[in-house]
Amino acid sequence: MKIHILDQAEDDLVDGYNFYESQKQGVGAYFLDSLYSDIESLILYAGIHRVRHKGYRRMLSKRFPFAIYYTVSGDAIKVHAVIDCRKDPAWIRGRLNT
Repeated sequence: MKIHILDQAEDDLVDGYNFYESQKQGVGAYFLDSLYSDIESLILYAGIHRVRHKGYRRMLSKRFPFAIYYTVSGDAIKVHAVIDCRKDPAWIRGRLNT
């Protein structure tokens, strides 16, 4: 299986990095390490997560309150969004609709 992190998901990761790095130096790097590790685990676990919205599966991060929304097509995993779970659910649905 091959993982493709789409541009919008990369932007989400950068936003998360900037937020945590502004809280305390070094936490942003830990955030990225943790989220990329979670994303890498999709090689083994892609497809076991429940479909949450419009065909997107949702995997929760182990260390941070973030959800990884992805799809599986053949041997390709596409990460569409990495969203802070503390956001308004209506905002999350709107973000996934774009």
